[in-house]
Amino acid sequence: MNMMKTPSRVPGKREINRINNRNAILTAARECFREKGFENTTIRDIVRRTPLAAGTFYNYFASKQDIFIALLEDFLEQLNRNLSEQRQAANSTEDFVRSTYLALFQATADDPLVYELAHRNDQAIKELFGSGVLGLAMRSLEQDVRGAIDQQLLPEVDVEYLCAAFFGVAYELSLRVARRTHDDEASSQHEPEQAAHFATALFLGGMERMATLQ
Repeated sequence: MNMMKTPSRVPGKREINRINNRNAILTAARECFREKGFENTTIRDIVRRTPLAAGTFYNYFASKQDIFIALLEDFLEQLNRNLSEQRQAANSTEDFVRSTYLALFQATADDPLVYELAHRNDQAIKELFGSGVLGLAMRSLEQDVRGAIDQQLLPEVDVEYLCAAFFGVAYELSLRVARRTHDDEASSQHEPEQAAHFATALFLGGMERMATLQ
């Protein structure tokens, strides 16, 4: 048995610089989008917020739209990871429903700017990714719902309809969470919990009625 461990690769100076430069651009873009709005922000505005030369920007992004896509992909990658982990750890119907909503609403509250931008540019996102923002965020939902039905955490109902209902509530409430937390950053501590509590109560009440229709 080989007991030797492969050492973790240490990034070189050039790679570290690339990571730092990319992060500097994304941070500057967030600040500009928040203060001036996406439409009114120019690449020059973003570059001025960084220590980088103007030409360096194009080594990382071809356009302002590319920055938005990068922000959205980071948002969705973390969100999907959290959603899947929490749903799969659920051991009751309420846990399953609440954990899904809370993961989404907390991510939205933590990054309301990206969610609002995504909501306003939903058609463009569909053209780029083949689905809207919540379709991307909840792409693993159907698989997890089927697993929850198999575990008897959810009643045997039409999975497609159930996911569509889940999606609809999440889509609209997430927008409200984004707007409330965007206007009042302090509310990001309690708004996701409040929204998840509301959505879970609404959904579970409907599930009880659905179980009688079989």
